[in-house]
Order: sequence, then C-alpha cells, then structure tokens
Amino acid sequence: MNTTMNAIIYTQYGSPDVLQFKEVEKPTPKDNEVLIKVYASSLNAADSHYMRGTPWLFRLACGIQKPRNIRFGGDVAGRVEAVGKNITQFRLGDEVFGDLSGFGRGALAEYVCAPEEALVLKPANISFEEAAAMPVASVTALGGLRNKGQIQAGQRVLINGASGGVGSFAVQIAKSFGAEVTAVCSTSKMDMVRSLGADHVIDYTKEDFTRNGQRYDFILAANGYHPMLAYQRALSPEGTYVTTGGTMAQYFESMLMGPLVSMRGQKRMGNWTTKPNQADLTYVRDLVQAGKVKPAIDRAYLLHETGDGMRHFEKGSARGKIVITV
Repeated sequence: MNTTMNAIIYTQYGSPDVLQFKEVEKPTPKDNEVLIKVYASSLNAADSHYMRGTPWLFRLACGIQKPRNIRFGGDVAGRVEAVGKNITQFRLGDEVFGDLSGFGRGALAEYVCAPEEALVLKPANISFEEAAAMPVASVTALGGLRNKGQIQAGQRVLINGASGGVGSFAVQIAKSFGAEVTAVCSTSKMDMVRSLGADHVIDYTKEDFTRNGQRYDFILAANGYHPMLAYQRALSPEGTYVTTGGTMAQYFESMLMGPLVSMRGQKRMGNWTTKPNQADLTYVRDLVQAGKVKPAIDRAYLLHETGDGMRHFEKGSARGKIVITV
C-alpha cells in the first residue's frame, strides 16, 4: 500500500514561486474524518493571502516569519476512500465536495482528510472540476446576498465584479431569488456575464454605475473598487450595500465605516466574510442540482502547475473560477 502522495506545500511566504510540488506522507483519517481521493480543487483570494502572508495582520494567525501550516488549498472535490469509525453521513465511494479552509486546508494534494461537517454530496449533473469551483465562492455569494443582505424578490440588484468567482455565482443566485440583476464587468466579459442570466450588463471601462443616475435596492461588491460614498450614492433610499471582496482598503473601509454610515440614515452598508458552512453549501448544491446555478470555469491547471494557476488568478482577469485538476 502506497504511504506517500504528491501535494502542493509552501514553507515560506511570497509569490507563486514559493509553492512546491512535493512527495509527502499520505494522511490517515481519524475517527471523525473521511479520507478523500482528490479529483479537483480551485483557487480563491484566501489562497493568495495565505501564500503571501498579506495583509501583515494575517500572520498573527498563520505564523509571523513563515507559515505554521504548510498545506495549501481550501476547495476540494473527490471520492471517499476511507471513513473513520464515527462517520455517519458518508460511505466509501461517495462523491463529495467541500471547503477545508477552516479544517487545516490541504486540498491541493492527491489525498486529504476532512471532517464530515466540511463536506456535502456532489450533484450527479456536474463534474468534479465544477464541484471544486463551488465551495468558497458560492457560499460567499450566498452569504453576502441572503445572510447579510437579506435579498428579496423584485429588488434591483447590482453585482460589481460579476465575472469573477464570487460574482459569477452571485449573478445566478440573485436571479434564483427573483431579483432584477445588473452585472458590472469589463468589455471582454460582457457576453459571459449575460450567459449567466444577468438582465443588464454595464461595462465599467465605459460607464461609472455610481454616476449614471440609476439607483439599486442592493449592491454586492464582489470586486472592483469604488469609495463607499460612491456606492452609497448608487443606492435607493432604503438600499443595502455589502462587500465580499476587492482590495483590502475596500474591505477595511466597509468594516470600519459601514456601521457609521448606516447609523446616519436608512441605507445599510457593511461587509461579509464567509466561513465553511455545510448548510449554505447544501443550499447552493441544491440550486446546481435543480439547474438554477452552474459553476463558471475560466481554465484548469494540473496539480504540478498550481504556481502558474496562482499567477493567472492574481492577474484578476479570469472569467469565473480557476480549477486545479489532480
């Protein structure tokens, strides 16, 4: 029986050059874990932060000089290879996917162990690559729209950064709630965003939606920077603004100033940071199974090409998700 496997690890902070394709020990599941034979993973903004150790406050939790946990990757999709004695939700051979970012990561490997609360069953109507594209991005989009923003049917919703991982899910999830969706992206991505179901598409290189006189009941900022007061100007009198991504300046601005701005009127402004959540992942899984949401994939890289995948991811030009095929 083979006791080793290939995996992506990193022992120092820095550019994608620090990601190493190495032979490491194959993990053994504990009583409350399953062993997953990994078929695919995908890249998220959190992976870039872990890799670079930025912002610097990030290192207080992850290691000041170097990462304490050298395993890499949160999104996972694969097949259950072994189960611990306390596992009740899954059996050998089950096709599963989930988010390991709160459970030690390590998805960018041939095998990984995970507790069952990090996983759900994969829909039969999508591939492992499509399933791997879902966990962090789809749950982030759902949380920003429903949990934080309390989206309602009939609302005029704008998604800024609609062509990225979170944004592409947000467009489709907002439509599933019955919203009228305006998507903001660059010229080359307009057709792709329309294909996701957006009712209106704005090319941010030609039009500033914060100055065109339109007002929205809900704005989700998945990417793309505008000052908070500009977003406030684009909201209807009782509108809601939620940011789930973008620059760190935008994140901290919404976190610190959002409550203050909200106190001054009826407009609500704030940010949303997702956590691994089996219930929310199950909700999005059911939307995919019903054909209401389909993961958008820009391109796939092989496991040993993860560094190249991260370089492409950090350019910010991807249409949907970047997947790593194991």
